[in-house]
Amino acid sequence: MNSKQQFGAIGLDIGGTKIAAGVVLWPSGEILQRTIIPTNPKRGGEAVLKDTVELAKQLHLWAQGEGINVTGIGAGVAELVDCDGNVTSSCTIDWSGRPIRQKLSEIVPAQVESDVRAAAEGEAVFGAGRGHPLFIYVTVGTGISYCLMQNGQPLKGVNGNAITMASSPLSTVCTHCGTKLRPVLEEFASGPAIAKRFAHAKNRESAETCEDVFRAASNGDNDARAILTSAGEALGVSVAFLVNVLDPGMIVVGGGLGTAC
Repeated sequence: MNSKQQFGAIGLDIGGTKIAAGVVLWPSGEILQRTIIPTNPKRGGEAVLKDTVELAKQLHLWAQGEGINVTGIGAGVAELVDCDGNVTSSCTIDWSGRPIRQKLSEIVPAQVESDVRAAAEGEAVFGAGRGHPLFIYVTVGTGISYCLMQNGQPLKGVNGNAITMASSPLSTVCTHCGTKLRPVLEEFASGPAIAKRFAHAKNRESAETCEDVFRAASNGDNDARAILTSAGEALGVSVAFLVNVLDPGMIVVGGGLGTAC
């Protein structure tokens, strides 16, 4: 056996905005090759799956050319994924019921997981959660979700749905005017929600991007600053609720928006 043989895996992060992929060495975790393409989920689940498989094939070919033995593919999806690796929701990407793992396994053996659990496991092995027996990983981006990690294992729940923290309404009534309120964290503090709120504040029909809001805030725009502050406060209250319920040793925050500051 060649002692210089390198072993690795292909990592796929399939989100609502982009698909980030790379070839990762094992056991060092070093990322040797990175590629990012837009998801464009409005095209339909089949088109996104085709792009995902093609991207994995390209990375596999690159790894072979570099003499790297790819032993598997790990795909994190921005949807609910059950304990058997089946996508069970279609809020962002219409993959519910599609044979995602089977298609990727035609290249090399593949595993499919919810993106937040995949990221949390990565933090436990290589990142900020390393050495911590119990921590919570919170991701903030196109959506908002969480994962409880205990002794290196994610809490999945019976159906794999123990990642939801921001999609249920908090029904209440305003004590001043009596208006019924149904605030939803993901519709208030996620990337698309922040962009939508900023566009509304500026009376613009065209949607802004979350990056536009951060840029405007940096340039002194009071509306942008107020929106980002209120989103941060809402997120903080929700994370504090998780702390009170789960009593973790630490909180790790990730995601495109979560690491924007």
